Amino acid sequence: MKNALSVGFLAVILLACSLFPGAAHAAPLRWGMDLEGGAPYTFADPKHPDRIIGYEKELADALGKRLGRAMEPVQTNWDSLIPALDRGTFDLVINGIELTDEHKRGALFSRPYYVFQQQIVVRKDDSRVQVFDDLKGKRVGTLTGSAAHRMLDRLGGVDEKLYSDMFAIYQDLAIGRLEAVFVDRPMAVFYARDNARLRFVDPPVGEGYYAIALRKGDEALKRQVDGALDGMIADGTLEKILRGWQMWTPAQAKLVAFHDTQPVAPDKGASWRRFLPMLAEGAVMTVKISVLAMLLAMACGMLLALMRIYGPAPLRFFATAYVEIVRGTPLLIQLYLLYYGLPTLGIQLDAFVAGVLGLGLNYAANEAENYRAGIQAVPKGQSEASLALGLSRFQLLRHVVLPQSLQVAIPPVTNDFIALFKDSSIVSVITLVELTKAYGMLASATYDYIGLGLVTALIYLVISYPAALFARWTENRLRRA
Repeated sequence: MKNALSVGFLAVILLACSLFPGAAHAAPLRWGMDLEGGAPYTFADPKHPDRIIGYEKELADALGKRLGRAMEPVQTNWDSLIPALDRGTFDLVINGIELTDEHKRGALFSRPYYVFQQQIVVRKDDSRVQVFDDLKGKRVGTLTGSAAHRMLDRLGGVDEKLYSDMFAIYQDLAIGRLEAVFVDRPMAVFYARDNARLRFVDPPVGEGYYAIALRKGDEALKRQVDGALDGMIADGTLEKILRGWQMWTPAQAKLVAFHDTQPVAPDKGASWRRFLPMLAEGAVMTVKISVLAMLLAMACGMLLALMRIYGPAPLRFFATAYVEIVRGTPLLIQLYLLYYGLPTLGIQLDAFVAGVLGLGLNYAANEAENYRAGIQAVPKGQSEASLALGLSRFQLLRHVVLPQSLQVAIPPVTNDFIALFKDSSIVSVITLVELTKAYGMLASATYDYIGLGLVTALIYLVISYPAALFARWTENRLRRA
């Protein structure tokens, strides 16, 4: 009797395993995605921010159900999804990854689950753009590293502005910072279709596929994922999901007949002719922003220091409050407020101007403290003696206090300049392509993070080291003076 029960129990387990092939693997399937990519892919529910929604979330849930495994989302920056997949951070990526040769070199891909096109969007009162070629000579916003970005590169002559935030890109189009937006149509439909100030330039252009990325060599999981997607296409599950997000188009019929042996065009390999011009342009932008921002920081810092030491009570209060508030809040938020926040108040800044102002005004707080420390290091007796000899306040500062205080302030000011030089990479969030951003774009396209990273680090060192030498030379001169 006991043996009969054991045999029966084993039979039940085997039957369950045969009905649910994935049930034997209890470990959850981790899938990478980026919530900042926005709707309709995968994003935080505006009504319940702790809940993830989107058609790819529903696709992942349906996939997990068919594989008999729980699906565990892992948040990662979109540009880093493929490298993170290769490192083993998650098992697969479902986040609008385009089936391109560049991506195929970094990952294995499932059969596609969506056929997309690119959409041009302009302001309703702007009739200059009627076809794709009309984008030449225009300021066009697109997403970094996307198929649309590469199409604009191939077109040439386009003033590209690179974004990672879909809300910001259409806000900039509406207020005139951009003349057109060119992104994948699903995003355009979700963010711009109901905006009465914007117009779609029809028909859409280009065509490509979204597919699930898997780690290279993980053929077994690929077969399971392909089988699950085949089933979803055959029984209408995928169509139901897409229709629920108003993404079903006649082009989706191509999914049934899709056949790809995953051929990859030969890689042209690392070439200085390809990479150096872009890195050089990024380096020039980095130097321009850093130098201008530091000049602004030094001027404003000196003014704040003088206000705080010699000014009347209201000015002392203002200078103290400025230093404490600016030093106590992240530079990133200050840049967002300057570039994306001010337009709501009717003040619209160019990205370059916003970058210089953001860095300069932020570092002005640090410089004010450096100058204040230098001024207060001058013995008080010297000031009293100078005033007793009949020097005015201005003459006292000009000939006695400031020359001595600079000797104290120069070393920390120099260190701040080198720190600002490296912090300038943060301006990429407001569409500026400086050295670090250029490196990120090249690395995500070629997956050569080590070689390009070393070259980029060397460029930073070559630029910053002379600044350190100049500061040391200036410090020695002031000491001998």
